[in-house]
Amino acid sequence: MLLEKIEKVNDIKQIEKKDWEALAGEIRQFLIEKISVTGGHLGSNLGAVELTMALHLVLNLPQDKIIWDVGHQSYTHKILTGRKEGFDHLRQYHGMSGFPKRKESNCDAFDTGHSSTSISAGLGLVKARDLQGENQTIVSVIGDGSLTGGMAYEALNNAAKLETNFIVVLNDNNMSISENVGGVSKYLNNIRTADTYLGLKEGIYNALVGTKKGENIITRIRRAKSSFKQLVIPGMFFEDMGITYLGPVDGHDIPGLVRVIQEAKKVRGPVMVHVITEKGKGYAPAERHPARFHGTEPFEIETGIPSKPRTVSNYTDIFSTVMCKLGQRDEKVVAITAAMPDGTGLKRFRNRYPDRFFDVGIAEQHAVTFAAGLAAGGLKPVVAVYSSFLQRAYDQILHDVCIQNLPVVFAIDRAGLVGSDGETHQGIFDFTYLTGIPHMHVLAPKNKWELSDMMKFAIDFGAPIAIRYPRGTAYDGLKDHREPIELGKAEWIYREKDIALFAVGSMVKEALKAREMLKEAGFQVSLVNARFVKPIDTQAVLEACKDHDLIVTMEENVSCGGFGEKVLECMKAGGCNNQFLNISIPDEYVEHGNVELLKKEIGIDADSVVQKILAVTKSLKKEEV
Repeated sequence: MLLEKIEKVNDIKQIEKKDWEALAGEIRQFLIEKISVTGGHLGSNLGAVELTMALHLVLNLPQDKIIWDVGHQSYTHKILTGRKEGFDHLRQYHGMSGFPKRKESNCDAFDTGHSSTSISAGLGLVKARDLQGENQTIVSVIGDGSLTGGMAYEALNNAAKLETNFIVVLNDNNMSISENVGGVSKYLNNIRTADTYLGLKEGIYNALVGTKKGENIITRIRRAKSSFKQLVIPGMFFEDMGITYLGPVDGHDIPGLVRVIQEAKKVRGPVMVHVITEKGKGYAPAERHPARFHGTEPFEIETGIPSKPRTVSNYTDIFSTVMCKLGQRDEKVVAITAAMPDGTGLKRFRNRYPDRFFDVGIAEQHAVTFAAGLAAGGLKPVVAVYSSFLQRAYDQILHDVCIQNLPVVFAIDRAGLVGSDGETHQGIFDFTYLTGIPHMHVLAPKNKWELSDMMKFAIDFGAPIAIRYPRGTAYDGLKDHREPIELGKAEWIYREKDIALFAVGSMVKEALKAREMLKEAGFQVSLVNARFVKPIDTQAVLEACKDHDLIVTMEENVSCGGFGEKVLECMKAGGCNNQFLNISIPDEYVEHGNVELLKKEIGIDADSVVQKILAVTKSLKKEEV
């Protein structure tokens, strides 16, 4: 097998040209077989096989640098840099990451996980290269979906001033996670269907150079080149910015890709190489359902069907159902997503109420300010977004929503530990970054019924409000505990004494387990479902301090700025001297791995909670038997 010859970086250069296509086929088969077992990002990687091979054939890594936007399409890059064995433990605890990691290989030039960052990072590496008198090639690879993010244009605008080489490869598959929307997508579609400009331009120049009057004609053409470009390729947006445009190029033609990348290296200044690829190429189920195979669970290769089909609802399903009901009851309810109608559960809402659904592309900042405008116009906007992506719009939440106290509802999915995607995707900071903003209100449901109740409460609340809920199966315990949602009011599930557990959202389930273990150890234990992280229920905290020796807070958020700190502050303000224990995530980034394993490793699972409580309660009086 050709793939066996790839043991380290640059080994691909030893593969003969006639074997390039066969190697691409072997890489695709390898990816399908491995990801069918571990899960991971399949569609984007299958589409980028030939592009990645061409980059590695032309460049000399690790001296030359490739920055992968988002980085979920870097699997072939990992194979070609000697990491085939890592795929057996892809995205598993202490295993290989599904994204580029500098600590994993010196061929990974920049850690990525979010969209629209690669051009900025690449430009920084270019400037560092030039200032140090070096000459390596810097390439930023960005998808057309990522090009809907404003940061990409800020970087392109800055890059236009460059007088040294910088290559941006636009990997255009007409997809982000779901199908692309908006003006950028339409513009790129127009380019895809136009005749190529580069070959015609070079043919004219080559014919004229060296002729008697050729130089004079070339000068005149240069003066008129703007009109010429507009005639040949409508828009020519990139060249009008001062960026040389090469393409479109077939992204699955390795010799053609090699030629255009070699040409791009010769350009003095920024150059955009526009490559057309097919997401999911080479695997029929992924070609037919690119969104489903963007990030997939383990699956059967023959059919593409998940190995362990989901049989129970997750929180996203619950949110989806509630949104459709809210849309039916109130015509002012509108929904906004940043390129993720499937991932956030808004697809059903879009199908039922297309005029009230807005997909803004990968542009979280715009999504939030757009929602603020909708709210100012008298509507009831719901922004559905993953926790780790909402942090990209922090200024817009503060400046455009909360200063004006506008009634925007933030439905924050994937809050807490999300597992296999690792540091860039763990939603463990939202309590911290949201609760510090005046006018913001933050809730977290204990189970699927409470998520429904909180959404109904939020839609008519009339002020900024965020509901955060975790990834995975929706908890269906404590069904009989369903007190009405009241602003800033917690829910006492069990009232006893000795120890009071104040748990938030997903941690109520762990607290319930911990309570049973503590009861077996002879303690009386109260359990409080906090519900609100802002404002917290100060009355419940002070009541608990009267007849409990130990107050324990439990949250799936970093400790700094989290729920526990707010409870402790409340206790101090109320003059309470009770023992206090904060169960939270340490103030550090959490790597990829199974969520249950991660909870245990960082000490927030029920067993760890009980051990920590027992360590500080040796002096507590045990319940008499």
